[in-house]
Amino acid sequence: MRLSLSAEQTDTQDNHQHAICTLLYPQKMAKVKVKPPSENRPSESSFFLWDGDTLVLNILGKPSAGKDAIGKVKGCQLKISVTAAPVAGKATDHMVRFLAKEFDVACSDIEVVFGRMNVNKKLRIRSPKKLPDVIAKNQ
Repeated sequence: MRLSLSAEQTDTQDNHQHAICTLLYPQKMAKVKVKPPSENRPSESSFFLWDGDTLVLNILGKPSAGKDAIGKVKGCQLKISVTAAPVAGKATDHMVRFLAKEFDVACSDIEVVFGRMNVNKKLRIRSPKKLPDVIAKNQ
């Protein structure tokens, strides 16, 4: 998917995050009438939602990091750093293995909806047994 920004929008990082949120939540960020929020649809600033017992996460990946870590919320995404290099989706595969341990699920319980070879990702985690603090405190 190609994202085109006007020169005015490229000036600030906030506008960049708005553009990412527009890609992730086009129905929420469009300048048309917005449907009222529901319990399973995230707000503009939320980085996760529950779809039944499945956790849907919007991720901003950071490959080639010093260590594997769950970082802070940045706009409508959760920053996840991994040590693997971004070569042929290996950083995403490493991220899935890391998150499987963090959420106490099997790797097969994590689906990469989109972004396998991009820093912007959407993941679905089926029935997580454990929630990292950043998610638990934002529920």
